[in-house]
Amino acid sequence: MDRVEWFGKRTFHHRDFADIGALVELKEKAGSKVSVCLPTLNTVGTVGATLRAFRTELVERYPLIDQLCIIDSRSTDGTLEAAEAEGAQIFFDDEILPGLTPAAGKGEALWKSLFVLEGDIIAWIDSDIENIHPRFAYGVIGPLLSDPDIGYVKGFYERPLNEGGELKPSGGGRVTELTVRPMLNMFYPDLAGLIQPLSGEYGGRRSVLESVPFFTGYGVETGLLIDIYDRYGVEAIAQTDLEVRVHHNQGIESLSKMSFGILQALFRRLEDDGKVSVKTPPQTVYNTVRRSGGEYVEERSEVRVIERPPMASIPEYRERAL
Repeated sequence: MDRVEWFGKRTFHHRDFADIGALVELKEKAGSKVSVCLPTLNTVGTVGATLRAFRTELVERYPLIDQLCIIDSRSTDGTLEAAEAEGAQIFFDDEILPGLTPAAGKGEALWKSLFVLEGDIIAWIDSDIENIHPRFAYGVIGPLLSDPDIGYVKGFYERPLNEGGELKPSGGGRVTELTVRPMLNMFYPDLAGLIQPLSGEYGGRRSVLESVPFFTGYGVETGLLIDIYDRYGVEAIAQTDLEVRVHHNQGIESLSKMSFGILQALFRRLEDDGKVSVKTPPQTVYNTVRRSGGEYVEERSEVRVIERPPMASIPEYRERAL
């Protein structure tokens, strides 16, 4: 399947799956179980509304979601109380597989969530969406229930950019356009048709997700995309138009650090795939120069990306699955 054919056959719209009753029938016919998990860290302003939207429409009205939970990284702002009020299960990433060397970041939380999630179809939805709607979940789950050849689904959308309190209709996704898309075009052109390769709304079959490594931090989305492509081919990947996603846009300094972590993951995969040869180990200390008090000041921070092995290779996971 070439890129043009892939785009035509593997690009959907959330309206394609708006008949949630039909999705429930597909789920029951296949004997599938669906887990939806939100990674959280101090998102009290949005997490309650997100869980409520999913619970009322996709758990109570239509039994599409069998497990609704959060994987939390020790929030301190009321996120846990908001999640509990909406009836969500609460897991803490640092309590899962405590015998491993500790790591941190979004990718670590998602990887560990596989250990506690019960579904054979799993969807992760970011918890900071301000215009939440059930489509953010069923748009990701729908292709997995509708086509057994699809193993991984990414959401995509228009991303308004908040500048000085003014919401511009587009301009978000700066790391995608300036870092990830150019690299995919150069080295993984089959994946260049992914409209939002870094989107935080995605899901897959457990059999797929447990078979590939996860990078910690913000390298997780890029790593998963490349590893699933390498193992299963582009035809196993799909994307769904979720229309518009509004959230708090990060500042350019935070996005720069994010790019640094993503590039660590990318270059590791490029070397593994024989596409480049890295002569020296990539640095993990990130230097930022900012103007403060009329002077330029250098700040140093550690941005280290760790690669977790496929969850299916973890003995405790295999024993739990028996």
